[in-house]
Amino acid sequence: FAHNLAIGELAAALETPGIGGCAQKVFTKPNGGRYGLGKFIGAFTAWSYWFTWTPVIPIFTCTSVDYITKYLEYGLNMDPLSSTATLAFQICFGLAVFAAIIFVGSKGLSGGAKLGLILALVAILPLLVVIVVPLTGITAGEGGISAFSLDHIKNNLTPPGWNWGVNDFMMVFGMFAYAQWCACAWESAATYGAEYKEPGRDIPKALISAGLVCLAMYFIVPFVVYGMMSPADIEEWGVSTLYPIAQFDFGSIGLIIALILLVAGMVMLIQTAFLGSSRTLYFMGHEGNMPKVFTYTNKNGAPIFAMLFQAIMGVVFIIIIHFGSVGMILAASSFGFSFALGMGMMAYVVSKRNPRFKNIERPYKAPKGWFYVACFLMCYQFFVLIPCLAYWCINGGIDNGMFSVIIGAVILLIYIPVWFMLQFFQGKSEESCFVCKRTVEDYNAFIAKDQNRDLAEKDDLMPEMESLPMLLVGNTYVPLCPICYELTFGFSSNPEERESGIKREVIGARLLTAAPKYKDDEETE
Repeated sequence: FAHNLAIGELAAALETPGIGGCAQKVFTKPNGGRYGLGKFIGAFTAWSYWFTWTPVIPIFTCTSVDYITKYLEYGLNMDPLSSTATLAFQICFGLAVFAAIIFVGSKGLSGGAKLGLILALVAILPLLVVIVVPLTGITAGEGGISAFSLDHIKNNLTPPGWNWGVNDFMMVFGMFAYAQWCACAWESAATYGAEYKEPGRDIPKALISAGLVCLAMYFIVPFVVYGMMSPADIEEWGVSTLYPIAQFDFGSIGLIIALILLVAGMVMLIQTAFLGSSRTLYFMGHEGNMPKVFTYTNKNGAPIFAMLFQAIMGVVFIIIIHFGSVGMILAASSFGFSFALGMGMMAYVVSKRNPRFKNIERPYKAPKGWFYVACFLMCYQFFVLIPCLAYWCINGGIDNGMFSVIIGAVILLIYIPVWFMLQFFQGKSEESCFVCKRTVEDYNAFIAKDQNRDLAEKDDLMPEMESLPMLLVGNTYVPLCPICYELTFGFSSNPEERESGIKREVIGARLLTAAPKYKDDEETE
């Protein structure tokens, strides 16, 4: 709640969805240049947020397959699938789900929203039923586990040797960071604040309703699981802990229905992450922090190329998870989420103090004094949760914990050289002719060659230029070298036009001209 109140205000004020989008808006200075520190910070925050959502896709794909294979093994008494067959099943299931989501998502936001609503209604209520039934005592009693008892929770509250020392507290906060990846993911209710019909009224409603649902579910689900299963049982079932509980509730027949609904719920989570991460890539492309190809949309405004990229990354992560574990990737992704939340709080703090945002309208405002709450939360993420998460991973909190730290660091840090290369090549593209792709250096070298001069007419010599002229066509500036300009719009006898390399008017063409763009001209930039 504390994080999301600040994020909701920021998203509604900047009219930008997502923590990454808000960070790019806040930290990118108007005249900071392509390599500005603020632009990089905003881009890196958006990348961290992308890394938060992207693993959701393969994690719940693999979890869905695990539930299905557990039923084949325990419910139908089939032989367990081999490692290769399991991987093939995971990839095929993932591709089928991704294809369906891309097809529905290609119809626009409304199509994805309708599918999400249907899946939510299908999944959330049955999940609640599976969890609540053991508390009533009216169960089939199958599944090889015991009935709910508070003694299970009391006896297994802490592991052997736990003494609440400094190291133990670091392990607890590491677990908080790990759990935060799931429990705080409802910030999407706040980040889309700018798109609500009445942000001032709708954001608090969305925050409170989504927050209460998450608060209830994230208490009751582990409460029942730990009240019915021992640590050894949980270790044995892995990510499929609800399987034996559903069987205990409903027996073998009801189990089939429960599993179908649980898998539907996981598909809902995959769809939410798929559309959210695609949207992050789309916005990063618009800001020049990812390749422009991610900004291409179909006629319904759906970022198809970004969605296809997410499908490819989903398959890549499925393969990584198969040779590691779901928890390993989740832990790695938790580093990105902690960093993104910390930067989200920093963006909120900057927006409250920077004169650039002093007079912007804020349709929704967090409670008075939330500036100081955001400062505390920022420090909490950076200096408590992230170090403790690394400590927890390295000291046995999860299998392959050290590998989780390495994966998280590599995926986050690999964006740094990628970002600098993007800025370099995009800068080259912006400084080259729209038609012939010559840079200003290529143009100057071309006209300096004797064979490209008209020696009979001194007045026909084209001058060298410091930058290419920028032409405003519609609402887009395009660079055009004088050669392509004259070949396109005709030659000029006006000395002033010949010297500048651009025409003041082009009769019959809806074209406006602008002064040549110089690299050090901040105003033009």
